[in-house]
Amino acid sequence: MITFLICLALLIGSYFTYARYLERQFGMDPSAKVPSETMRDGVDYLPLPEWKTFLIQLLNIAGLGPIFGALLGAMFGPVAFLWITLGSIFIGALQDYASGMISLKEGGLSFPEIVGKYMGTTVRQVMRAFTLFLMVLVGAVFMVGPAGILEGFTGLTQSVWVWIILVYYILATLLPIDKIIGRFYPIFGAALFIMAFGILGVLILGPYEIPNLSLAALDNFTANPTGAPIIPMLFITIACGAVSGFHATQSPMMARCVTNERQGRPVFFGAMISEGIIALIWAAIGMAFWGGTDGLVNTLAEHGNNAAWAVETITNTTLGKVGAFLALLGVVVAPITSGDTAFRCARLIAADFMHVEQKQLRKRLMISVPIFLVGVAITFMPFDVIWKYFAWANQVLAAICLWTVTVYLAVRRRRWILAFLPAAFMTFIVSFYIFIAPEGLRLPYYTGLMIGAAITLVIVVVMARYLRLAWQGRIVA
Repeated sequence: MITFLICLALLIGSYFTYARYLERQFGMDPSAKVPSETMRDGVDYLPLPEWKTFLIQLLNIAGLGPIFGALLGAMFGPVAFLWITLGSIFIGALQDYASGMISLKEGGLSFPEIVGKYMGTTVRQVMRAFTLFLMVLVGAVFMVGPAGILEGFTGLTQSVWVWIILVYYILATLLPIDKIIGRFYPIFGAALFIMAFGILGVLILGPYEIPNLSLAALDNFTANPTGAPIIPMLFITIACGAVSGFHATQSPMMARCVTNERQGRPVFFGAMISEGIIALIWAAIGMAFWGGTDGLVNTLAEHGNNAAWAVETITNTTLGKVGAFLALLGVVVAPITSGDTAFRCARLIAADFMHVEQKQLRKRLMISVPIFLVGVAITFMPFDVIWKYFAWANQVLAAICLWTVTVYLAVRRRRWILAFLPAAFMTFIVSFYIFIAPEGLRLPYYTGLMIGAAITLVIVVVMARYLRLAWQGRIVA
């Protein structure tokens, strides 16, 4: 319990300390005009209340990550608490705040355009294609997943639910952001908080014992420690609850809706820290509910590592009928709220690099129709293998974002080391992972370690030279 409470305090405290420090580094200016004011179009550039932008951002970035990912990551043991806490503060919240604030200062630019501005034309073209495909893939998967769950609760088939969800996605993508997303997301965001804080109350007041961090607790508790080593597997398993490249694609959406640069701290940094708190709570209940990490590992193994089953069992037992309803709401609505914004983000990314304004509906349709056709096509494909690479590709995206933030700070002669170290760390994790992972090259552990370290060293050296040019003013962005 002590470790859990310390980590919880650190996450909350970072909002009042580290976040304020980042405000100074990124030049937060409360008197500056923002895109929702200077570029207002009534569709995407639209001022919204701070509490709405916060809850929308939280739902945009969360999905099922801080719940499912945290439960599966908890199988590694209490070391998961460290990654959730330190990752959320020094990597995830940094990335989310930086991507939001840079977009805010750059007229609401989408993520690939920001990367291209600071990393070069070639990287821009690659990121346009890579990010656009990733958004459509996320949207397609989050049609099929919830549809399968809803089939089990209703008499309608999965294919019917896919088409129902698709219609919703089309409306949420095309209509002004305040019509659907702005009205319903705050409700779903509140439900996510109610479920998490209900579980927190159970942890503190109930009979459950949360494991503390110790040398013994740093052991790998997974069913196959050799096949799933803590480094790098933990850092891919718990993504959204610590750092996720997907977040960087979502922050510009809210950068077009905030009404003051001061709101960057609650909306971007605060949403990520909130997600970290939710992930910490779910990791803790996962370890405590079944009497320890070993119990969690054994129980999930018996149920095919089905995190949805674990969520339903925990909430039904601890929160009763209310918990059962919130669990269903979370398992179904959370991925849908990430899927619709993924498609909306895909439209904005395409519109930005094609230079097509989005005020007119016919122009939104011109871009959205091909995107949805590709998304629907993906739902009919056996994309299980492709989806296995999403977790890895997501963290690759995070590494690229962090390198971009590093250059942004160097150009402005700010403390670029704040992003440099996390960027180097995530580069090592994704390089190491792909060489030893089951969906990767499956090389021996230490072979993958050496290759991953070598790749990271090369990238660090190249980026160090690039940063020197940026610091000297020879790179203008």
